[in-house]
Amino acid sequence: MGIEEADIDPERFLEDVEMRIGTIVSVEAFPEARKDVYKLDVDFGTETRQSAAGLTDNYTKDELKGRQVLAVVNLGTVTIAGFESQCLVTGVDDEDGDVVHLQPEREVPDGTRLY
Repeated sequence: MGIEEADIDPERFLEDVEMRIGTIVSVEAFPEARKDVYKLDVDFGTETRQSAAGLTDNYTKDELKGRQVLAVVNLGTVTIAGFESQCLVTGVDDEDGDVVHLQPEREVPDGTRLY
């Protein structure tokens, strides 16, 4: 596995992609979705957005509630089984292919922007 994508202008990336830290304030099962995902409400300080996030393999609802996550907040909305996902909670696959969410190493104010 190598890094395959061409270089981009870092200033342009930070202008185009808005990523912020938010705290998960509610977690619900989402049996209507085709994939195994949760419905999340994420508090970004000035507003709360909802997200459909594939974190069910590694996290229980109780483990997620209250955790901070890094999310892309300017992708618009995507409707999944009638649910409007308003942000993309970021994650990576572990060695077993399960999603591990990305979070700051220590607590920061909700709404803090990645730079």
